[in-house]
Formats: sequence, structure tokens, C-alpha cells
Amino acid sequence: MKHYEDNFAHNSLPISDVQPKYTFVDLPQFQHTEMLNCVEKLLDNHIKEGRGENVCIRTFEETWTYSNLYEKANQIAHVLVDDLGLKSGNRVLLRSANNPMMVACWYAILKAGGIVVATMPLLRAKELTTMIDCAEISHSLCDKTLQDEMNLVKSNFLKVSSFYDELESLSQSKPKIFTNYHSKSDSIALIGFTSGTTGLPKMTAHYHKDILNICEAFPNFSLQPNENDIFTGSPPLGFTFGLGGLVLFPMYFGASSFLIEKPSPEILLKAIEEYKITICFTAPTAWRVITSKVKDFDISSLRKCISAGETLPLKVWEDWYNSTGLKIIDGIGATEMLHIFISSNEGSIKPGATGIAITGYEAKIIDAKGKKLPVNEPGRLAVRGITGCKYLNRTDKQQEYVEKGWNITGDIFRQDEEGYFYFVARGDDMIISSGYNIAAIEVESVLLTHEDILECAVVGLSDKDRGMLVCAHIVLKEQHKATDNMKNHIQEWFKEVAAPYKYPRVIYFTDFLPKTETGKVQRFKLK
Repeated sequence: MKHYEDNFAHNSLPISDVQPKYTFVDLPQFQHTEMLNCVEKLLDNHIKEGRGENVCIRTFEETWTYSNLYEKANQIAHVLVDDLGLKSGNRVLLRSANNPMMVACWYAILKAGGIVVATMPLLRAKELTTMIDCAEISHSLCDKTLQDEMNLVKSNFLKVSSFYDELESLSQSKPKIFTNYHSKSDSIALIGFTSGTTGLPKMTAHYHKDILNICEAFPNFSLQPNENDIFTGSPPLGFTFGLGGLVLFPMYFGASSFLIEKPSPEILLKAIEEYKITICFTAPTAWRVITSKVKDFDISSLRKCISAGETLPLKVWEDWYNSTGLKIIDGIGATEMLHIFISSNEGSIKPGATGIAITGYEAKIIDAKGKKLPVNEPGRLAVRGITGCKYLNRTDKQQEYVEKGWNITGDIFRQDEEGYFYFVARGDDMIISSGYNIAAIEVESVLLTHEDILECAVVGLSDKDRGMLVCAHIVLKEQHKATDNMKNHIQEWFKEVAAPYKYPRVIYFTDFLPKTETGKVQRFKLK
């Protein structure tokens, strides 16, 4: 039986031999019926069970109840099918800051049988075009404020682009009831792009059952949420970290979410004080800044603090605890795994450790040959459980990420006698800056398109405020142009052609790059 009318995504899944091994799926909370649309549990059931008038989403400007969101999602689903010609299985690009309309569109796409491909607002036309071509995306839904960059996209696959104001207009006359597409538990619901979006990016698929599984895992293990909780945070909904923390988790438990389009540390603190936020998700760099300002705000409502996106320094944890008496819950997840798989709860926090494998997952430390390493010996982190990596059309990368059923994250960890995992280093050239994952090679790919650049190599530099900085070592075609003005020019040019958060904050001009005899750049020397 085919899942969808358009089966591109399912036909692009890795073959069974290189699929991850799923464990713990026999536990009751992770079992599902064959036919499953995750929206019914996350949204529709709240209406059926009489919670429609409960607050679902707040912003500084507006409040949406569960009924408001349900009706708007149904109306947009009608627009997708009736007016925009969406067929089941079509991929839909979703481009927006964190706001209620983005959440309504997210649910509408799944209701209509589409597959969500959510992106971050800062991506530029070139990066968006690459994603659209790679996933053969036919439709896009975009916030009006991001229209200019979207209009620059040129792709033969993209047939329909609709902006929020048009969606609002078209949806007004639509019914507020919609019959959800009868997807299966292993129908693909979303595609997440990992790290690079230049060249040939990696796209990882997740099923409807995966979405519900993560809602049973991390929240129950670490948060113990209830319908009175109010979630907020800084990660974009285009990140699976943000999607889980700000949409899936609160709505699974009938709680509410406070969405902020531009969430600076000061604005997060303001929201916590004014709206009595109880659970906050953000990155270590933000926790560091928030700690320095928290004395000016009343955060007595806050009961859970979650950090992910990069490793949490012990000093940040200690400073926050000393300032507030609250313990930050650290965690590691991956787009490939959908959300957090190693973390802790208030009863099991060990300062400095990331945590233990949460319910639904198991993890171990292995060497280069896959052999389990002794206690406290650093090695590759391997994990498996209720979710796993499913790269589309990338057999080469799938074989690298999944070894004998285990997902190899690319991180170097160690595990102590009590089973706690400690971050040691990244196992690749990924730069994690202010919670953003930036692949060195994608920054290099952009820089090499500049007319004055002959060669370049990008590395990460440690930084107390951002965790790491993007640092570019550049060989110019004409050495006499190696000036501070040229550095400034390259930085401003980069922000025009690629996502600004990726730009090299540090630039060194050099006469040559250190290389091996085979011509490979020796990045360790640059670091």
C-alpha cells in the first residue's frame, strides 16, 4: 500500500540494511495503531475532550485558544487542497519566525497529507533553492515579512508560493472542520535539513509515530509537564529542538506556549516575568547572558530550565544555580534523532555531565571499529532507541551515520562509572555558535564564490560568549588587498549571499594554507 499520492520521500528512504535498529518500541507508550496522523493527538483531541477554550499559544500581541488553532489549521488545510492543489506526500516549505500562524500552517500541512519542511527565517534564496531542489518541494508557505528573499528563489520544482496574508484571505471563507488525511504511523511527516544547505545537503525524515514518541520520552523523563505549564524559548521552530520544546511538547500535554519572534535574553526574561512562564528552552550562550540580568526580573514562576544545541559549560550551570537556585537541565539531541536522547532530571543532575540515556534510548561509547570502550575513556557516541537517522537519497551518509543499527552522532563523549555521559569534543568540523550548527565546509563553499578569494579554510574558535566563532583563513588572489577594509567587505558580502549567522566573525589573511602531501588542508594547525 502506498503511503501517499506523491511517494518521492518514501521512495528516497534508505534501504533496510542501513536503517537504524529501533529499541524500546514494545513499551506501551511507544506503541501505535497502523493508521495514525499525529495531529489528532497533538491538537484535535483537545477539542474532542472539551479543552478547546484553554489557551494554546500566547505572544506579546495575541492569544490563541486550542479551538482558534484547530479552526485556523483546518481552514488552511482546505486552502492547501482546494486552492493550492496539494497532493498527499507533496513537500511544503514552511518559512516564518516563531508565531501562531506558523504553527497553524505546520498542523494544516499534516492534516492535508503533506510533508513539512520547516526552515529558519535567516536563510537566503540560494540556500532555499538548494533545499527545494533537493527535496523536490512543490509548495511554500511564507510569512509576508520574508517575501523578498522567497521571491528570489528559482526552482523548477516549486509550483506554488503562498504568503500569510493571502492564506488569511483565502481561509476566511473555508469550513472550520477538516477530515484529516489518513496517514500511517510510518508515513513521513517532516523532513529536517541538517547543518549544511549548500552543495548537496542532508535531509532526514521522521514519521508521524516519531513525533509522538519524542513527546513521551524527554518531557516525561525531565519535565513532568501538565496543562498549567507555559513553555517559551529562543530556538526557531525550523530546528527540531525548537519544534519539540515550543510546539509538540506543550500541546501533547495540553499546556500552552509563549512564542517570541525575536527572542533576546532580555525579552525572554520579560516574558517569564509578565506571563509567568514555567518552562524555558534556550542555548548555553543565552543562559550565560540571562544569568547576568536575572536579578532585575521576577522569575519565580520558572520551574524548569532546558539547555541544548551545544555543550553546557559547568560555570554557566553553577552561575545560574547560584543566582536562582534553579538547576539547568542539559541535553543532547540531533536532527537525525529528532530531539533529545541524553539528559537528566532534577533528581539525577550531575553538574558538568550532559546526563544519562533517557527512557526510550540507550547509548554507549565506542572506538573507531565499533568496540565498546572502558569507563571514562573518550570515544564516539553511539545511540539507538525509539527514533533514528533516515537520510533521504544519501546512502553514503547513511552508512556513515548508522553502524550496525546504532546512530553515530559525530560527538566525542566519555561515560563514568554511574552511567553519566560527558561531552569531550566534536568529532568533525562542525562549529556550534550561539546554538547554531554551522558546517565549516558550507562557509568555505560560500567564501570561494567571492571574486577576490583564491583559497580558504574555516575553523571554530573558542569564545566565552558564543561558545565558538566562525574563523576563516583566506588566501587572496592579490595579496595587496589584504586589509581591514577587505575583511569588512567580505563579512558584509557574506551576509548578503548566505544566512548571516554563518558569516566569519574572525578573518585572517594568509599567504598559504597548511596542507598534507595529498593536498588536504590541515585544519588542526589552523585551530
